[in-house]
Amino acid sequence: MSRTMIAAAVFVGGLALSQAASAGAPAPYPVTSDLVAAATKEGHVVYYTSTDVQVAEKLGAAFKAKYPGISVQVERAGSERVFQRIGQEYSSGVYNADVIETSDAAHFLVFKDQGWLSPAVPEDVAKYWPEKDRDPDGQYAAFRCTLTVLAYRSDLVKAEDAPRTWTDLLDPKYKGKLVKSHPGYSGNVMTATYAMSQLLGWDYFEKLGHQGIMQVQSSTEPPKILSQGERPIQADGNEYNVFILQDKGVPIKVVYPPEGTSIAFGNAAILGHAPHPNAARLFYAFMFTQEAQQLNYDFGGLRSVRPDIKEKATRTPLSQIKLIYSDPAAVRDAVDTIKQKYEQYFGT
Repeated sequence: MSRTMIAAAVFVGGLALSQAASAGAPAPYPVTSDLVAAATKEGHVVYYTSTDVQVAEKLGAAFKAKYPGISVQVERAGSERVFQRIGQEYSSGVYNADVIETSDAAHFLVFKDQGWLSPAVPEDVAKYWPEKDRDPDGQYAAFRCTLTVLAYRSDLVKAEDAPRTWTDLLDPKYKGKLVKSHPGYSGNVMTATYAMSQLLGWDYFEKLGHQGIMQVQSSTEPPKILSQGERPIQADGNEYNVFILQDKGVPIKVVYPPEGTSIAFGNAAILGHAPHPNAARLFYAFMFTQEAQQLNYDFGGLRSVRPDIKEKATRTPLSQIKLIYSDPAAVRDAVDTIKQKYEQYFGT
């Protein structure tokens, strides 16, 4: 189901809910003994996410260790698949998920317009999150930041032969050596494709399409392809899976091109018809704690907007990377063009 179809399917009811829910953010809520008791009575929370499954399940395990009476059901897919699943379920009156997270910030504009989110502001979000990284009506907040990066196997490609800029990838010597992910599946790469189309034009992608690209789906996949030695260079893919593999000793190096590196904000929210509303509020609050955000960074390699995260010396700080920010509304409006152009140059 496309974004346009989702909007058309429930526009009347969704609009009424959205207007009712846009009266400003609710007061921040604390984690109280009453909330924990109510959540434990429900005993379960369902989490739809596009974060790599090993990272999402680690988060779920940390939550269960803290609140042993509540199980976490992780349902992981690429951002576009998660988006479509929620659209299909909510348009059909099916309510399975409690908490949702995807790497495409534009999704949450649609969810909010349809009135599918439940306003909720954990105390940590109110205290630590910049206003630009949370919804003014309290319906979602940035759970993670993901960079879409160049990378290469340093044992298969000499440093002097590695690409340093995005346009270096057009060099004939890299033909048949590149792997990249698909914007029709990955929210990170949807944002990055928009950013690069604005920076370099669609002519760049047309030329890249002649480079014998190995096309995969999720942005989690190119780093894994590199780790298996199937291709030596990642034309795009997420940064955090590269970090995970580096920590395991895989010889992969990240490149932050001087033109800039796209950053995507993975928002999270409680769904409006959450079947386990108290467990949802407890899990949602946990997601933004220092414990959870540090776990995301240490184990998962995910970036955070939370200022008290302790960074590893082996990872380049965000402050030293030229970042390309994309307006989620502009990405949302460009989706159909991006998919059409991308399929034209790379196929489906």
